Amino acid sequence: MKEIILIKNGELALKGLNRSSFESTLAKNIKRRLQSLGKFKVIRSQSTITVEPFDESFDMEEAEDRISRIFGIAGYERAAAVEKDMEVILKTTPVYLSEALKNASTFKVEAKRADKTFPLKSPEICCDVGEAVLNAFPHIRVDVKNPDLTIVIEIRENAAYIHGDQKKGAGGMPVGTGGKAALLISGGIDSPVAGWMMAKRGVVLNAVHFASPPFTSPMSEMKVHDLLAKVAKYSGTIKLMTVPFTEIQENIRDKCPEELFTLIMRRYMMRISNILAEKEGCEAIVTGESVGQVASQTLTAMMSTDSVSRLPVLRPLVGMDKNEIVVLSRKIDTFDISIRPFEDCCTVFTPKHPRLHPKADEIEKAELSLDSDALISRAVEGVKQELITF
Repeated sequence: MKEIILIKNGELALKGLNRSSFESTLAKNIKRRLQSLGKFKVIRSQSTITVEPFDESFDMEEAEDRISRIFGIAGYERAAAVEKDMEVILKTTPVYLSEALKNASTFKVEAKRADKTFPLKSPEICCDVGEAVLNAFPHIRVDVKNPDLTIVIEIRENAAYIHGDQKKGAGGMPVGTGGKAALLISGGIDSPVAGWMMAKRGVVLNAVHFASPPFTSPMSEMKVHDLLAKVAKYSGTIKLMTVPFTEIQENIRDKCPEELFTLIMRRYMMRISNILAEKEGCEAIVTGESVGQVASQTLTAMMSTDSVSRLPVLRPLVGMDKNEIVVLSRKIDTFDISIRPFEDCCTVFTPKHPRLHPKADEIEKAELSLDSDALISRAVEGVKQELITF
């Protein structure tokens, strides 16, 4: 008997003629995530991906943990792979699942007979395995409607697989099948969640962060690193580009009306992000904005920001309230990092009474007092780049 991990894809089954390319990307992502754990092979067969270790040095526990965060996987389970012989199956099942059977009061057996040449039909397999389990564990009883444990016997082309209940995967689409986008990340609760949601749709993430020393501290940048490291557990490696933003913010403070500070700042962020995104081959900008959450996130303000962007601006949280976003941030383990008390540049020079519905000509007139080309050029030249890995 050898132990393997069976991986079931979800949405990929609906991809028709393109399905193979999606599955290929998923298999590559699995290999990339598990490559540091030991020697193994990844096999695609019959809508299932199998991870087969070469020897016992492969870390199965860590492999399961990483697989649980790979987008494109609907479910997974560790399984015993044995020869397609009924005597072997009956002998192995009570032994391999002994721990789960000891802790269960009820069970049922399901058989999936993909190899139709196997001599027994699915109901016969279920009956024989059920009898073997009852003989080995007299305390347990059969419950086909609501069992504590479901034992699954899969008869496939190359082997028979024995396993218990399937564990839920991360779902979504394999990262790399949905293009590439630049995520504007501050250090708050929203933007990491927005990035996670786009990665779940198969989008490769680059990240753009605006730092304003000495108004923001090195701890604020470390906070962003830690947030992206959590997101990278799902998305894979993220390139982080940190933009020096102090000069631009000081110019806005000194030369523009206070009530327009935040909007003008966000327009400059968008201009710079477009330049960096296009250099990296990104096809969109992603933000963590939600309608009405703060003064700069009215529809009018968003339209003003979008007007300076050449790339489409995606806002996956746009219709969510704060509680919904917090639930997701706890799920992906970014919430506690996001609430660390270190300011980001978005809170620097915040106006007391920001304009909620600014007029476009008013904003454009205020920006005429700034040497935009020179400010943007110096900011882009000062960008620091690094890779955040999982």
